[in-house]
Amino acid sequence: MSQIRFRMNAIDKIYSNKVGISFFWKKQQQLVTTPKIQLVFRDIGFLLTLNELKDFSDACRITEQSQCCDQCVDHQNCRSLLLRTPSEKIDLAISKDELEQVQELINGTIFRVELQHWVTNSGLN
Repeated sequence: MSQIRFRMNAIDKIYSNKVGISFFWKKQQQLVTTPKIQLVFRDIGFLLTLNELKDFSDACRITEQSQCCDQCVDHQNCRSLLLRTPSEKIDLAISKDELEQVQELINGTIFRVELQHWVTNSGLN
């Protein structure tokens, strides 16, 4: 996370943890009614809708049920799990520890986006 650098005045941070960050690009927010969420971890950036982020969370849950290879001596840090991404042509080799952090990043982002949406829309009632 410490190596991820952005011009903070160009983004609206949603959530971060030790493996990544999620945010809205300020310029994009001004141009569209439903801006996409930028999710960055392990030097990879995904620009996703909320539904795609939820699908990614489901993929994490499915991967979490996978087993490491039989030869593993360090199941938590071995990158023997394959995580499907919202891009159907890209899967990531990931460890159990990384999977837990990525899943927390995704779910924290979903929670905050939905909470912000709820707070914004509940004021209209």
